[in-house]
Amino acid sequence: MALRTLVLRSNLACISATVSSHVKHSREKTTNLQYSKLSRRIGAIATMASVLLAGDAVFNREGANGFEFGMVPLDEQTVEQAEGGVRGHAQALLGVKTLLESESWKEAQKELRRNSAYLKQDLYTIMNSKPGIQRPPLRKIYKDLFTNVVNLDYAARDKDAATVWECYKNIVITLDDLLSRI
Repeated sequence: MALRTLVLRSNLACISATVSSHVKHSREKTTNLQYSKLSRRIGAIATMASVLLAGDAVFNREGANGFEFGMVPLDEQTVEQAEGGVRGHAQALLGVKTLLESESWKEAQKELRRNSAYLKQDLYTIMNSKPGIQRPPLRKIYKDLFTNVVNLDYAARDKDAATVWECYKNIVITLDDLLSRI
């Protein structure tokens, strides 16, 4: 205990000198930091304003079509609606073949993404309505189908015709199997 107070008393003068010099430097840093924070805030506000004003460009429906905002929420879609739409969406997905034959890769990707999103929603609704014992085989088909859709999308992006046709063939086989089970 005595040693502790001795150490504290001997370093007290050194500590007080360091604290006073630190206070001077911290005032200068605080002033610079305030200007820095202010310029960051102005930059953030300007960025947000430009994004909000350019909303049409950001949410353009003719863009990549990665998200389809016109879809019915899963909570509101009935099983009857899903069963009625699954065949039409499957046919629309297979309709990408004409775009693939003409090697319109970008348009094929857009259509593939749009139609697969609707089909995915319908299949998910149908799978959730089935009893638990019937779900695992449907999940496997669902996984195989959309794995091939993603692979086809990547192959179309890379303009790899051989892989495109292999994935398309797998999609046709999987859709036939799926539609026979539903």
